[in-house]
Amino acid sequence: MIKITLQGKNEKSYDAPVSALDVAKSISDGFARSVLAVKVNGESKDLTTVIDKDSNLEFLKFEDKEGKEVFWHTSTHIMAQAIKRLYPQAKLGTGPAVDNGFYYDIDLDTPLTQEELTKIEEEMKKIVKENLEIKRSELSRQDALDLFKKRNETYKIEIIEGIPQDAAISIYTQGEYIDLCSGPHLMSTKYVKAFKLTSVAGAYWRADAKNKQLQRVYGISFEKKKDLDDYLNMLEEAKLRDHRKLGKELDLFSMHEEGPGFPFFHAKGMVLRNILESFWRQEHTKRGYDEIKTPLILNEALWHQSGHWDHYKENMYFTKIDDADYAIKPMNCPGSILIYNSHKFSYKDLPLRWAEMGQVHRHELSGALHGLMRVRTFTQDDAHLYVLPSQVTDELVGIMELEDYVYNIFGFKYHVELSTRPENSMGTEEQWEIATNGLIEALKRKGVDYVVNEGDGAFYGPKIDFHLEDAIGRTWQCGTIQLDFQLPERFDMTYTDSNDEKQRPIMIHRTVFGSMERFIGILIEHFAGKFPAWLAPVQIKVLPISDKFLDYSKKVAAELKAQGFRVELDTRAEKIGFKIREAQLEKVPYMLVIGEKEVESSNISVRSRDMGELGAMSIQDFITKLKEEVETKKILSK
Repeated sequence: MIKITLQGKNEKSYDAPVSALDVAKSISDGFARSVLAVKVNGESKDLTTVIDKDSNLEFLKFEDKEGKEVFWHTSTHIMAQAIKRLYPQAKLGTGPAVDNGFYYDIDLDTPLTQEELTKIEEEMKKIVKENLEIKRSELSRQDALDLFKKRNETYKIEIIEGIPQDAAISIYTQGEYIDLCSGPHLMSTKYVKAFKLTSVAGAYWRADAKNKQLQRVYGISFEKKKDLDDYLNMLEEAKLRDHRKLGKELDLFSMHEEGPGFPFFHAKGMVLRNILESFWRQEHTKRGYDEIKTPLILNEALWHQSGHWDHYKENMYFTKIDDADYAIKPMNCPGSILIYNSHKFSYKDLPLRWAEMGQVHRHELSGALHGLMRVRTFTQDDAHLYVLPSQVTDELVGIMELEDYVYNIFGFKYHVELSTRPENSMGTEEQWEIATNGLIEALKRKGVDYVVNEGDGAFYGPKIDFHLEDAIGRTWQCGTIQLDFQLPERFDMTYTDSNDEKQRPIMIHRTVFGSMERFIGILIEHFAGKFPAWLAPVQIKVLPISDKFLDYSKKVAAELKAQGFRVELDTRAEKIGFKIREAQLEKVPYMLVIGEKEVESSNISVRSRDMGELGAMSIQDFITKLKEEVETKKILSK
């Protein structure tokens, strides 16, 4: 008798081994048609998988993250099959599902232009229509080598040669197409009915610049055409919101060949940045944080002690000072620890909450650089908390409440992921279990739903990541909370307890914005450059209809500036319609039109970027309105 628990709830019994698909059909034929794959005891598998022992089954649909991965993984095989049909000489690298679709790395001398992508899409449609069964089989290492040598797939051969001698190797077959793959996949090509190949980029084989550069073909697919159309419309909207384009148009920042990956903030960009930093400081002061500042460059020995040398060296920059080796910091935590160790603390001093706007440098490959989103230097809105074991949960909950408050201010929805121990980590299994359970306890106490991201923790501890959803539905990873038992041990950090004995504090690392540069990039796209009045670099444009009304316009501008507003006066000899259009393009929240009526009545004519004409208003009434909008950080539109 085989007992199967479905979705962690209902139980079914079978007298003989049964496929996951047959289990789904036993629920209903409609249910079976809606599922894509299955998780057997937590591991994603094909629906054809035979269940021959007591198991927990969780069926996956497209709305599930793992369901999308299966759908997109199958899509990348269909794309690769189409490419091989059109270009038999092409050699296949790897083709995974990613967060937003799929890609395949292809070794092909023919440049894949948009015209070529269209041809590949047409061939993919034929493969879908052919309804090819997708079959999994296992081979010995030698048989797999022989198979791919016959097919002249040199990259697959290289992968197989790196697999242990006694390992069984899985392949997937659909029609004439065979691929080295661990799966899982859909049962047939017919399910992938709506897809689009979106772009081509260069990618070094195995992400190593010493290797050959391949063509990486990206795509996206859905079960329904409507979902694909919605996604493509979102991409078009994203182009309009591109922070690189808007950053230039709004004079916020620029990038230059003299410093690739090193952003230059312009005057208006610094206004925005300083407002965000001021808001950050105010909120941290309210919550009992003190601010510190640590150096950019520290001795190499420190980075050996911290573990960064062994776990992060390839992302670091190095220099020499007085013939000694130094590193430019990629993280702020070791500097904070040095400050801690310059004191003697007792249990009465803890918790300590130290925040730092800390600039860090991390080496990124040139091909990965992307505006403010992926740079080589950025400022982390970091904080490190040093706490007693009994204080951990309360402090974690307090951090989550701060994150929630800040994200709501900007109108972000978010979801939370818990990332567990990676392969390349420090510490014992027991320490990691204690740290992970600590994070889980805090999430439960706060009542936060979360998903587990296996193996994606920091090398020194598990973490909670906050993924923000912007105005057009895209997600961005921003804030993080990490619980760390490792660095306090490596740096011999202590406090004295109530018995005057030395104990080890627990260290919490956390950010809210994550990276100031990246968060600004996200905000630009989230608001499409139309920042709410409290954030806008220029809040008001005063627009005299002609020079006749310049004196009164100057008086209005001066009065508003005296109230602390950010004001520009447009004195150009241009028509008022032109001035209004220009101010709209600059996305200024308010335009004040000054003409004869306004001068005679000592009023102003107010035009809102978001709501259009607001009509005549006294200066004092406008000041009251705008102050309330700024103080409450009101968002009128996105």
